[in-house]
Amino acid sequence: MTEQPFEVVGPDRPGPWLVTCDHATNLVPRDVRGGSLGLSDADMGRHIAYDVGAAGVTRALAGALVAPALLSRFSRLVIDPNRGEDDPTLIMQLYDGTVVPGNRGITEAERTRRLEAYYRPYHERLAEMAARRDDTILVAIHSFTPRLNGRSPRPWHVGVLYDPRDARLARALIDRLNRERDLCVGENQPYAGHLPGDSVDRHALAAGRPNALLELRQDLIDTPEGQALWADRLAPILVEAAEACGLLGAPAAATAPRRASPAP
Repeated sequence: MTEQPFEVVGPDRPGPWLVTCDHATNLVPRDVRGGSLGLSDADMGRHIAYDVGAAGVTRALAGALVAPALLSRFSRLVIDPNRGEDDPTLIMQLYDGTVVPGNRGITEAERTRRLEAYYRPYHERLAEMAARRDDTILVAIHSFTPRLNGRSPRPWHVGVLYDPRDARLARALIDRLNRERDLCVGENQPYAGHLPGDSVDRHALAAGRPNALLELRQDLIDTPEGQALWADRLAPILVEAAEACGLLGAPAAATAPRRASPAP
């Protein structure tokens, strides 16, 4: 792989926030089976390959918070940076009913190569960025499909995921989002809020850094307009929540002006 397995946006921005996107792209690098895992373009455009819309929200939100951002540059199907190295779902062979041909029967040597080429460099850079200042606040951006195959529709517009070991920001954020009358807010929905060895565990919980993982429903952020609207909506809400739980002092002057709320 000739390019870095991650993208850094605004590395010199002064804000305490660090915005991350573990599943930013559906790219399969050419040194992984010639750039294909054997799936159709339609399957590679689904949530099984990446978090639809999350990258655009991450870039816009980081800009609004005057904060740096880190985004992956490889599909979660290549190797999932939001899993621990010993997690059996680190390299998925079957996802939401879809077999991943390029991962079937993967050898230990290829697993190790993907760890060294993509997974570990991403986490090394994330560790460096998180440690750039003592008051880093980590916000991880993800997105979820409106429904999984054979499952009921998911009603939430946004979910806040957290681990009880450090719920400072998440609880304040949930309280603030619940004041938005047009939103259905999920608390540790549509997933449980913590996996041992995941990105938040490694780079926030283990270091005592305040954190929140935001899940946005994909049909709300699948266009650039939706991504910009949600980023502009979330930025002041995040600042208010951080102030409410004592993580920030005076209101941040650099918060972007709030636009009209996106329709749920």
